[in-house]
Amino acid sequence: MVAPAVLDPFRLGLLAKYLCFAIAALGIGLAWGQGGMLTLGQGVFFGLGGYSMAMYLKLHDAGPGNLPDFMVWSGVERLPPLWKPFSSPVFAIAAAVIVPAAAAALLGLLVFRQRVRGAYFAILSQALAAAFTIWLVGQQGLTGGTNGLTHFYDVFGRDPETDGAKRVFYFVVALMLGGLYLLAHQLMKSRFGRLLVAVRDGEDRVRFLGYDPATVKTVAFAVSAAMAGIAGALYVPVVGIISPSLLGVVPSIELVVAVAIGGRFSLAGAALGGVLLNWAHTTFSEQYPSGWVYLQGLMFILVIMAAPGGVAGAARWAGEAIARRRTGPGPSSVPEPAGSTAHGQKEVAAP
Repeated sequence: MVAPAVLDPFRLGLLAKYLCFAIAALGIGLAWGQGGMLTLGQGVFFGLGGYSMAMYLKLHDAGPGNLPDFMVWSGVERLPPLWKPFSSPVFAIAAAVIVPAAAAALLGLLVFRQRVRGAYFAILSQALAAAFTIWLVGQQGLTGGTNGLTHFYDVFGRDPETDGAKRVFYFVVALMLGGLYLLAHQLMKSRFGRLLVAVRDGEDRVRFLGYDPATVKTVAFAVSAAMAGIAGALYVPVVGIISPSLLGVVPSIELVVAVAIGGRFSLAGAALGGVLLNWAHTTFSEQYPSGWVYLQGLMFILVIMAAPGGVAGAARWAGEAIARRRTGPGPSSVPEPAGSTAHGQKEVAAP
């Protein structure tokens, strides 16, 4: 919360953008790190949330009875029926959460009940992202095509280009990230969270115990998609654009890479990875315009080689090492002779 006091408006806007990606990465950490579902199509849900918010903003800027500017340029004469409900901000905000969650739940019910998992699920989600991007590009009059939706002049009564609006957007995104993190943390502490981890580690065992792994995975996947939708809805006023280039296969894979860098088995690590990767993206591209992609790839390789558990895993290991150095080796660290009990007496085998 001290960022507005130390960062200029431009850098504060960049930080708000990074936090949007951190929210999407948090959802991947829940689905992949905690549930074992490697999703390579999270950009689809990010886009559904982003377009929901952008459609409302374009209609608000156009005014009652008028068409958004890109529709006028595309020769559209009447507002498409799909757009009409998005004239309400309540509907747009609800759609940004519900539509991605519903789409993920439907996909989960169709896929997980067929026991599709592992690489097969990853490829299927990746294909979904590619198909969604192609559809968006082909609907010039409905979605803005390749350019997407941009040029928003009024975001809930504020000019998004002003310094005050950037500070407000930052606080909203930061508070939303904190709230969603607490929600995900509480979810993982609950009985459902323990069951989700059990499904990740031994799906067949959970099924033999009488639980339905497909239902558990579908719920977790839907929650992850809802987080991505929220991230997309927040991204639009922060950055001022939503386009197919942000939602395809490559952005979805970059989110997974970010989670791997931060540490996929830690919710906080997943969110941190979303910030770190995008910060590196900005920093490297500014300092080394012609070779920043290689530096970003090198960062990923070094982190995975030096710390397979990501930054969060390395921090946990370092903390445990420091604690061991301070306390010294405990009694339990000395191996006991085979066949002896904790009191040093021989264990007698039962006849």
